[in-house]
Amino acid sequence: MIHKLLVAALFCLPTGMLIAQTSGEITGEVKDQSGAAIPGAPVTVTNSATNVARSTSTNTVDIYSFPNLLPGTYQIKVAAAGFEAVVKTNVELQVQQTARVDFNLNVGQATQTIDVSASGQLLTTENATVGTVIEEKRIVELPLNGRNFFSLVALSPGVTFGFTPATQAANRQGGTRAALTMSLAGSRATWNNYTLDGVVNTDINFNLYVVLPSVDALQEFKVQSGIYPAEFGREAGQVNVSTKPGSNSYHGTVFDFLRNNSLDAKPYDFLGTRPAKSPFRQNQYGYTLGGPIQIPKVFNGKNRLFFMTNYEGFKSRTTRVASATTLTAAMRNGDFVGVPTSLQDPLTRVGTTAPNITSAPFPNNQIPPSRADKNSLYLMNKYYPLPNITQTAGGLPNNNYEYSAKTPIDKDQFTARIDFNESPKSQWFGRYSWTDESTVTPGLTVDGSVLYTRASQWVLSNTRILSPTKVNEARFGYNSLFNVIGQQLAGVEDVNAALGLQLKITGPNSWGIPNIGLTNNLTSFGNATSSPFSINNKTFQFVDNFSWIIGKHSLRMASTAITNFLRLAMSFHGDSSSSTGVIRPTQIL
Repeated sequence: MIHKLLVAALFCLPTGMLIAQTSGEITGEVKDQSGAAIPGAPVTVTNSATNVARSTSTNTVDIYSFPNLLPGTYQIKVAAAGFEAVVKTNVELQVQQTARVDFNLNVGQATQTIDVSASGQLLTTENATVGTVIEEKRIVELPLNGRNFFSLVALSPGVTFGFTPATQAANRQGGTRAALTMSLAGSRATWNNYTLDGVVNTDINFNLYVVLPSVDALQEFKVQSGIYPAEFGREAGQVNVSTKPGSNSYHGTVFDFLRNNSLDAKPYDFLGTRPAKSPFRQNQYGYTLGGPIQIPKVFNGKNRLFFMTNYEGFKSRTTRVASATTLTAAMRNGDFVGVPTSLQDPLTRVGTTAPNITSAPFPNNQIPPSRADKNSLYLMNKYYPLPNITQTAGGLPNNNYEYSAKTPIDKDQFTARIDFNESPKSQWFGRYSWTDESTVTPGLTVDGSVLYTRASQWVLSNTRILSPTKVNEARFGYNSLFNVIGQQLAGVEDVNAALGLQLKITGPNSWGIPNIGLTNNLTSFGNATSSPFSINNKTFQFVDNFSWIIGKHSLRMASTAITNFLRLAMSFHGDSSSSTGVIRPTQIL
């Protein structure tokens, strides 16, 4: 168990300098036409989608602040005694943005209201964070191959995306996670920290994401490459994602993206016969539904209780024609007459060091069938197919076995979010996300590998207004990630027991075919000696942010407690599973 306790230091900074990871802040000054401060002026901010409102008042130096607001569109109203009320609408607040909105009030009756519609994006002048926000419009409307929103990270300056992934992550974790590569400001691909709704969304083994929500479940996300607040840290780059809350109106989508080889063009070949189209089936489908929670004649959740649910499934079936070089039937019986090299009998070998080593060849390059080990014959006859094409090169077999390599991929994910406006001084939200992924990478027969991933995340957050100048946000998060790369025969067949080997495989998850390495252009077979490899991690996180506005300064205290439970399991079997007396091409010289 690895335990971390991170406590942010106290900073006395200009108003709004530090904000929560995926929330935003609206702040500004309220003055009269002469530039004089108007202390105690009531200020109300209202979310345009949910009508959830929060109120505060300006302090003695005319500053107001609304920290810990959800990203979205807001309306801000200032109504001070002796002045005309001013309402600014369509104020867009982005993830981790500190939006400054100042007011100049005219002397008049409070019953008179001046409406001002915001136009253009608000400048962030309260901090120097280097980053780019990818908003909902671009997430939903831009074409995404595979509907992976991380592809949009490339829209940010200073980002390199889609290069070769790290070998260790690909071999140990695999799947969509390991294939994600992006470099922020020249850093390594594994030097990124991912957060989702303000909680850690990073697997600590290879610094990959834990949960990948559907693009239809996202509000927006921000890519940061430098000068970010102290609460981030840990890595060189930051990707902060915010899911979409429900609203007072019902919104929903149903989708199905289809790809099928029947709709594809025929492949071309400039040199030979045009090949047939490879079978390909892919469906990506799902739904999104959000709005107020209502029970007719019992409960009306408008302006108070909202939900958003999303499901997305992915099914892919690809088939490619692959070729291998396998031993002919004659060779399996010891007949190597067509091999131009003279095969030496290792039992006649004399001498221990070169060049004083001699041996006698097998007569006519034929090895007596009695010299073949029974376990070698068992593995070869059951898991090493006979050639189905007569093709040689220099008297030796060459690409003489052709087969269809089928790769099935299945993915499912689900996200549900609830937002609750307890009162003007307390707002809650909770979210649950779950994902499941499986991929079979084919082998020569049944010696392929299977990837299975199951991940989930829980988030619960409360923002509480303690006073016009004091706001506290508490947040709890829980991640679980189970990932295993195993053998295709795991839990199906105990090959070691069938061979009668001394090495006993006690766990069915470790069942597989011993790795058989062949040379001289022959295709090897069997499972990798380093599998299975499994990850079973759990992360608990508690975050508390306390904001206190004092004059023109903001005092922010933040603490984060993270507890990681790590479980890594791996099995190494190969040479220890080998039996003696196996005829190997490397021994026949």
